[in-house]
Amino acid sequence: MGKIILLDEQLSNKINAGEVVERPASVVKELVENAIDANSTIIEVELEEAGLSKIRVIDNGDGIEPDDVLKAFERHATSKIKNETDLFRIQSLGFRGEALPSIAAVSKVEVITSTGQKEGTRLVIEGGNRKIFEPAQSRKGTDFTVTQLFYNTPARLKYLKTIHTELGNITDIMNRLALSHPNIAMKLIHNDRILLQTNGNGDPRQVLAAIYGFNIVKKMIPFQAQNLDFKVSGYLALPEITRASRNYISTIINGRYIKNIGITSSVINGYHTLLPIGRYPLALINIELDPVLIDVNVHPSKMEIRLSKEQELNQLIVQAIQDAFRKQTLIPSGNVPRKINEKTEQMKLTLDHLPHLEKPLKSFEEDLTNIKPQEMIKNVLEETRKYPVTNTEELSGTKSHLVEDLQTAETNSDDSEHSNGLYQDFFGEKEDRMKGSEVVNQLPLHEDMESQPSNRIPPLYPIGQLHGTYILAQNENGLYIIDQHAAQERIKYEYFKEKLGEVSNDMQQMLIPMTLTFSNDECIKLNEHLRELESVGVILEPFGGNSFIVRSHPVWFPKGYEEETIREIIDQVLKVKKVDLKKLREETAIMMSCKGSIKANHHLRNDEITSLLDTLRQSSDPFTCPHGRPIIIHFSTYDMEKMFKRVM
Repeated sequence: MGKIILLDEQLSNKINAGEVVERPASVVKELVENAIDANSTIIEVELEEAGLSKIRVIDNGDGIEPDDVLKAFERHATSKIKNETDLFRIQSLGFRGEALPSIAAVSKVEVITSTGQKEGTRLVIEGGNRKIFEPAQSRKGTDFTVTQLFYNTPARLKYLKTIHTELGNITDIMNRLALSHPNIAMKLIHNDRILLQTNGNGDPRQVLAAIYGFNIVKKMIPFQAQNLDFKVSGYLALPEITRASRNYISTIINGRYIKNIGITSSVINGYHTLLPIGRYPLALINIELDPVLIDVNVHPSKMEIRLSKEQELNQLIVQAIQDAFRKQTLIPSGNVPRKINEKTEQMKLTLDHLPHLEKPLKSFEEDLTNIKPQEMIKNVLEETRKYPVTNTEELSGTKSHLVEDLQTAETNSDDSEHSNGLYQDFFGEKEDRMKGSEVVNQLPLHEDMESQPSNRIPPLYPIGQLHGTYILAQNENGLYIIDQHAAQERIKYEYFKEKLGEVSNDMQQMLIPMTLTFSNDECIKLNEHLRELESVGVILEPFGGNSFIVRSHPVWFPKGYEEETIREIIDQVLKVKKVDLKKLREETAIMMSCKGSIKANHHLRNDEITSLLDTLRQSSDPFTCPHGRPIIIHFSTYDMEKMFKRVM
């Protein structure tokens, strides 16, 4: 007798659920995506105990025909594709027909749905077994309730994280879905607390404000670009706003939130030297393309994709971001409140004392129409003054962006990253963020505040030096503080980068040639990359055995650091598995720019300061050093008057 058997349908569904339903967030994602595909304009998600006890998704979409309700819970039952051709032009979020049977196999499900033309239908399924199927009164749309998730698969429960973590995953998913569909009003409620609310007016800025707060949105700039195959648009946070994780980069392709390492890297490369090492931007990237160029049928979660012409897309993104920042004056304001760290008892963040947050829960439609943004903002600011927050640690240990927004103190704070990029300040004290989104159109965004500068840095008139490290300068706009080392680093970086791109025969002979000895494997690697080394000015000649000799170097190598520079360039080649010439030139230019630049405690004459500032103004990106640290900080005249209480 053969050993191979056919699994029964119930067991197959449980196995399949292991791929589709990993955690409560997976259930929320699948159900909300179904609601989006059903042409819903309002979607409400209610959770209890981070979805482990209850997940309820209510929409006002097309609903399900009575004859199709049972079919919807069959494996591979879908209305999205009819034949093989449709599989290569998918424009809906769901299409595999795996979500509903997978969810029903590991939970208790109740569905009440109606198309609005006939009576509704109620279906109850427990662990994949149908319990109730009957007519029911229902409005148009679908009411989907999932309870006791994984009750019949206890092994899955022990792999789930804490309620905070699972709620963070759900919030992350809802934030991404809201960003990808700003035309849909979405609401997320956990244990009767509203965590997210968008108004569905189609403006991505208002969704960004609902998630991050309007103080962040004011510091985001739009960008767009397109070619024959792709149309790219979105919003970019100014370089002064950074995070410690890549998870704050949201990528949307044809209305689908996806994860793609190449696109994320392109966004970071677009910022280039504007970001400090180890910090990442906050950005929303929206990509439109022909469905033929994308394959979403890669994984059951449908978050991983394959792209055709991915290299061309990445180049377009990098260029678009760089073009957007070239139009901006990226000098951060120095008016930043100091953070206070209490080493004793940590103060817990709670906004329960705010009276405007204590109103009873109303219907979603009523909430959307009754929002009074100006009154809300006024109340928040008044209450914040009464109850100053002296600690920005959130209950679960992550930083509270909410506190930063209320204090108007958005800085490059070292966020303790949660496992989810968009997990925001829980539990639940986010009403200001939700209502703040309503006043985005009344707040000047960065592109409205900053006219396109004719020179990227205005003329600066030196005042003097501070501790031999910082240059003080002024103009009609206020006070400017310049890091002299960072300024000269930027100047030299752009000089060396240009020189490395066109290495000439302008060489200088060394009085005493350098002799370098390496191990066998290092010699093999160096022999493979002699041409790359020569392209950055390092000419190695074999000198017998495992030795090489260097007789000359370009005259523009940093004075006094020639030998050290040569050794470091060779080390850069040896420590990477694959030598990328473009990256080698970039790292070499950064390394060389640091050597010989003005150090701290180095006093300059007035003519040297003037020359340095004039040269900096001619740089293509005079706002950050090659390592991403700011060069200039600006204190406006108003900031100064406010500090000295001349204005209140």
